Amino acid sequence: MKREKFMVAAIQNGTVIDHIPSSKLFEVVRLLHLEEIRGSSIMVGYNLKSRKMGHKSIIKVSDKFFTDAELNLLSVVAPNVTLCVIRDYELVEKKCVTLPDDIHSIVRCANPKCITNNEPMPTRFHVIDRNAGILRCHYCEKEQLLDKIKLTEPKS
Repeated sequence: MKREKFMVAAIQNGTVIDHIPSSKLFEVVRLLHLEEIRGSSIMVGYNLKSRKMGHKSIIKVSDKFFTDAELNLLSVVAPNVTLCVIRDYELVEKKCVTLPDDIHSIVRCANPKCITNNEPMPTRFHVIDRNAGILRCHYCEKEQLLDKIKLTEPKS
């Protein structure tokens, strides 16, 4: 069987988000508002073969460097992706985006009686178990799985 190579043009400056679980790709695109970026080329590779993951997705965004707040959002939806910062066609930084110990104002509490669902205040969660993906609300102590979370509505 002939092996096919997937060739994508290199970017001069920008960010590559690699090792995205394919099931999370479109959520990552929405979360980072990539559809709203103008003037930059964006390459999205979906369900690509990967020795490490079986299948993965990848996003390349030219002339875009993500903020820490955006990376925290990304870590909640797709923890353990690889982020590569490119400048002048060279890799200048490579890091694994990991879930922080505390998550502020990103995840909505699943408990309808939680104060964060009834008062105008930011949510706060503690990561209890990274491997199992368990978060605990700081206020009501309800635990929820990372796979089942709902994100807070963005403030307009």
